[in-house]
Amino acid sequence: MINFNEEQMIKNGNIIYSQRKFIEETADALADGGFDLLFFTSSGGSMSMMLPFELWINQTSNIPSGSMISADLTAMGCNRITDKTVAFLTSKSGDTTDTLEAARYLKQRGVRLVSVTGVPNSPLEKLSDFCITYGDGRPQELVFYLLVGRLLYRHGAFPEYPQFADELKNLASALAEVRKQADPFCLEYAKKYCREPYHIWIGSGDLWPMAYSYSMCTLEESLWLRTKSVSSPEFFHGTLELLEDDVCVTLLMTDGPTRFLDEKVKLFASQHTKKLTCFDARDYMLPGISHSFRSLLSPVIMAAVLQRVSKNMEAITGHSLNIRRYYRKGGY
Repeated sequence: MINFNEEQMIKNGNIIYSQRKFIEETADALADGGFDLLFFTSSGGSMSMMLPFELWINQTSNIPSGSMISADLTAMGCNRITDKTVAFLTSKSGDTTDTLEAARYLKQRGVRLVSVTGVPNSPLEKLSDFCITYGDGRPQELVFYLLVGRLLYRHGAFPEYPQFADELKNLASALAEVRKQADPFCLEYAKKYCREPYHIWIGSGDLWPMAYSYSMCTLEESLWLRTKSVSSPEFFHGTLELLEDDVCVTLLMTDGPTRFLDEKVKLFASQHTKKLTCFDARDYMLPGISHSFRSLLSPVIMAAVLQRVSKNMEAITGHSLNIRRYYRKGGY
C-alpha cells in the first residue's frame, strides 16, 4: 500500500484518546453551566467535519442546535445566539481568518467557545474558553464523538455513552483495518477515474458533508479535478439530468437513517451511467467496535476509505496533494 503507516495511525489515534478525561471534563463543565443552544461554526472542511455531530444531536435529543459557516455568521448574524450559547469551532492551523472573525463575533456576545485545533497556543485557542489540541492526532472526529457523546449522555439522550467511549479506544486501529480492506478497490477506482474531466459526488445524511468536503477540499483543492457535489435527495431535483453513459458518478452510502435515499440514487444512476461507483460504509469491518454503534461511524469509515483514493490518485497522477496555486498564497 502506498503511503500507509499503520503503527503511526494507531499512535495518532492514541494522541486524541489519551485526552478523553479532559474532553469529558469539558463536556461536564458545559453541561453544569447550562446552555440554550449548541452552535457549530467554522470554515471549509473543518465545518463539514462537524456537521454530522449537529445531525446526531438533532436525531437523538431535544437539545437546540444550529450551524453556520463562519463568514456567513459574521456577515448576517444569528438572532438565536445569546450569552447562554455554547459554540464549537475547529481549525487545523488555529489561524483560519474567517473562523477567527467568527470567534471574536461570538466572544463579544458572551458565548462560551470550545475550539478544536491542531496547533497549540494558536490564535483560536487564545480566544476560547476551552480548547482540545490534537496535534498529529487523527481522526479529528474522535474529539467530537467524545465531546458530543458526553453531552448527550448528560442530557439523558445517549445512555450507551460509557460503552461507546470505552470502545473508541479501538477506533484508530479499526480504521487502519478499513484502509487495508478498501485499498484494492480504491486503487482500481483511482486508475479508472483520476483523469476524468468531470465528477459528480453524492451522499446523504451524515455522509453528505463528506461528499461535499471531499469533492471540494481534496478533488478540487488538492487534485484540481472538476467536481460537482449534491445530496442524495437533491440529486433528483436537477443533477439527475446530467447523467449520460460516460459521466463519472460516485455515491457514498451511509449506514445511517438516510441510507434509503442513497439506495434510490444507486438504482437510478446504475441505469443511466456506465461509470457509477458506490463506496458503502457497510462494506467495512470495525474490529473492537460493537455493531450497535456502526451507524454513528459512517463519516470516519468513509474518511478512511477516501484517504486511500487520495493517496492512490496522488501516486498515479504525480500530482502532490500539497500543491496549491491560490489557497493561502495571497490575499483574496
